[in-house]
Amino acid sequence: MRVAVVTGALVLLALVVLVVVSTVAPEAGVVRPVPSTTAWVLGAVTLLLQATALLWRRTAPRAVLLATALGMLLCGLAGLGDAIGLAQPAVLVAAYTLGVTAPLSRTWSAFVLAALIAGAGSVASGVRGDEPLGLSVGLGLLQGVSTVGVPLVVAVVVAARREIRSARESRTAALEREHGALVQAAVARERTAMARELHDIAAHHLSGIAVMTAAIGTQIDSDPAGAKAAVAQVRQQSTAVLRDLRSLVGLLREDDAGAGGPDRVRPESLAGITALVEDLTTAGRDVGLTVLSGGHPLGDGVGPLAQLAAYRMAQEALANAARHAPGARAEVVLDDRDPYGVLVTVRNERSPRSGSEQGRDGFGILGMRERAELTGAALVVGPTADGGWEVALRVPRDRLERAGQAEQPGRTGQTTGEDA
Repeated sequence: MRVAVVTGALVLLALVVLVVVSTVAPEAGVVRPVPSTTAWVLGAVTLLLQATALLWRRTAPRAVLLATALGMLLCGLAGLGDAIGLAQPAVLVAAYTLGVTAPLSRTWSAFVLAALIAGAGSVASGVRGDEPLGLSVGLGLLQGVSTVGVPLVVAVVVAARREIRSARESRTAALEREHGALVQAAVARERTAMARELHDIAAHHLSGIAVMTAAIGTQIDSDPAGAKAAVAQVRQQSTAVLRDLRSLVGLLREDDAGAGGPDRVRPESLAGITALVEDLTTAGRDVGLTVLSGGHPLGDGVGPLAQLAAYRMAQEALANAARHAPGARAEVVLDDRDPYGVLVTVRNERSPRSGSEQGRDGFGILGMRERAELTGAALVVGPTADGGWEVALRVPRDRLERAGQAEQPGRTGQTTGEDA
C-alpha cells in the first residue's frame, strides 16, 4: 500500500507542477503540445487509477502490469503530450514486482504485451503532436521496451541474488542439521560407553562386597573381630563405588565444572592430572610433571570417557609406584602434540630401598587394560632399562578416529603389569 500511495502522490504532484508551469508560461515549452483542460483532467484520473491498481501488485502482478501499461496508452490518447512520462513510474513498479514474483519463463508474454501497449501510448502521443509516423513508432517502441525492460532486468538480478542467498541459507541449515545429528550420535555413543563403564565399576566393587559379606556370615560367631574388620572393608568398598559412580556421572553434568565449594567433584580428566600431581607433591611425594602442549586445549578432541581412563591410569600407576618403589621419583608426561591422540606416560625410577618388587599382575593394571579396551586406547606397561617401571596409555581423539591409527606408544619389551 505504501508503494501505491507514494507513487500516486509523486505523479499527481508532478502533474500539478506541469499544469501550473504550462498555464503561467506556456511559451517555455515544458510540455509539447500543451494539453487542454480536458486532457489534464483525464490524465489525472488515469494516473490515480494506475496508483490504485498498484494496491494489487502482490496478489495479481500480471494483471496490474497490463493495467498500468494500458493507463500509459490512455494518457497518450487523452493528449497529454510529453507529460505521458508521468504514467511510466506505475509501469516500472508493476514490471519490477512481476519480475521478482514469478520466473520469466512463465511471464514473458505479459512483459511483451505490456511493452507493446506502453509503446502504443507513446506512438499515440507522438501522432497527436504532429510528429512523423515513422519517428513516433520508433520512439514508441524504444520507450515501451525501456519502460518494461529496465525494471525487468533489475528484477531478474534481484531474484537471482535472492535465490543464491536462499540456497546458501538452505545449505547452511542442512550442514547445521548434519552437524547436530553427528553430535547427537557421538553423545549417544559416549553415553553408551559410560553406561558400560558404570556397569564395570559397580560390578567390580559389588562382587568384592558380595564375597566379604559371605565371609562375615561365617565369622560373626566364631571370629567377631574378623567380622568387624570385614564390615569395615564392606563400608570402604561401598564408599569407593559411590565415589566412582559420582565421578563418572559428574562428567555428564555441564554445571560441575563451574561449581565451587568443598563438595565439588574433581574433574577426572587429562586436565585433572595436574591437580593429582600437585596433591601428591604437597603430601611429600617426589613426583614431576611434564606437559608437551600441541597448541590447543589439553585433551582437545578426546572424549570424557577416554579422559577418565587416562586419569585413572595415572592415579593407579602413581599408587603402584608408591607401593612397590617407595622413595623413588616418579615422572608424569602428558604429550598432546600428536593430532591423532594423547600419550600419557607414568615412569618411576628404581626404588632405593631393597626388597621392593614390581612386575606382578594385579587388579590395578587389569582395570587399566579394561578401560583402555573400552575407550579404544592402547596400553603398554613394563620395566625400564634402569630398573624402574613405565606405564604408557595412548588415548585417541574421537574427531580424528580412522582405520589404521598410529602405532601404539611405549616400549616394545615386556608388557606385564604391576600389583595394584
